[in-house]
Amino acid sequence: MNRRNFNKALAAAGALSLAPGYVRAQAQKLKIGVILPRSGYLSFIGQSCQKGADLAPGVIRDMLGVDIELMNADFESNVDTARTRAERLIQEGANVLVGPFDSGAAAAIAQVAEQRGVPFVINIAAAPQITEQGYKFVFRNFQTAGDIVRNGLALMGELFQATNTVPRTAVFMHVNDTFGQAMAKGIGAFMPRLTQLPFKIVDTISYDPAAKDLTVEVSKAKAANADFLMLVCRLNDAIILRREMVKQRWNPMGIVSPGSPGMYEEQYYKALGKLSEHSISNVPWYNPNAKLTKVVEKAFLKQNPKDKLVFHGLNAGFTFEAILIAADAFKRAKSTDAKTLADAIRQTNITDKMTLGGPIKFNEKGQVEGIGSACVQNLNLTPTVVLPANAATAKPVFPAPYYKK
Repeated sequence: MNRRNFNKALAAAGALSLAPGYVRAQAQKLKIGVILPRSGYLSFIGQSCQKGADLAPGVIRDMLGVDIELMNADFESNVDTARTRAERLIQEGANVLVGPFDSGAAAAIAQVAEQRGVPFVINIAAAPQITEQGYKFVFRNFQTAGDIVRNGLALMGELFQATNTVPRTAVFMHVNDTFGQAMAKGIGAFMPRLTQLPFKIVDTISYDPAAKDLTVEVSKAKAANADFLMLVCRLNDAIILRREMVKQRWNPMGIVSPGSPGMYEEQYYKALGKLSEHSISNVPWYNPNAKLTKVVEKAFLKQNPKDKLVFHGLNAGFTFEAILIAADAFKRAKSTDAKTLADAIRQTNITDKMTLGGPIKFNEKGQVEGIGSACVQNLNLTPTVVLPANAATAKPVFPAPYYKK
């Protein structure tokens, strides 16, 4: 081979060796598999999260110039189905998985994502063990149950101070799924340390979040004669429980969640009307004054002209941010290669966000730290931030006006 032919052959070999990387670098679209419970007992919340996913491609294209293709899957509020849906999305070409709201489903999807080597960004799920497994492809932009409990109990203390009330006893009711058990464990661990809280828990009652009747559980809770109800719930069970409280004429000082969904959801208001008033949820929330919130709200109203973001803020906000995290990493990585994407997600530093708290950064476990919480009370049939004072748009009302009436 003469020198000229040798150089041609060398150049051709170099081009071939660079071709795969070049193709990845020129990837034009990010395929995101969105797994949510759009049917089953978690359906209303899953549909609420989906609203945040649906508006994400348009907003993110304008923000980052990134094209996203959503591959939507319904896991039907069933953990086993979540696992099979994740497998199918990966087989169909999803570059990243996002979801699923539920901790049990998140744990199942995390196993699949790790085994298949596909990045998984959790929008909402709090069970701590999910990010304690040493996973390399699993990331969570949400508080752990421990964070939720710690922040939620601290806000309870602020609530009692702000309203000059001193409840001495509480009955604790909680769902018995993965999330509810993690929250119960967190409350059991934190309560003895928080000596500034004036109350003690006189009874603990667990129940199935898919239950159709809570007569016995509410009767037992009422018999505890506690000053207020501390509740870790979902949506459907929260509606059933509140109706049963009215039926049994149980009127404690109020219902306060140390951190769970359900009572700020739109369906809670639609189903209960005025009976939804004054329920309190201490939860991660969105910042209504953030620049990105205003952008998302505009897009939300365009897609849902008869709806309001405030009823979907947590669900839509954290789902949107999960997709934003994937898109931001894709833009920096310029590749859909799974490991390259995962490495880019690990280097995330998003300061322009809509949820309360510091920048979106992941620690070595794939967990975001520093997400803030708010005390959200149902006032005038609207979830309203009443604490902390610097983020509040109204003052808290406690005890509830119906107390002992």
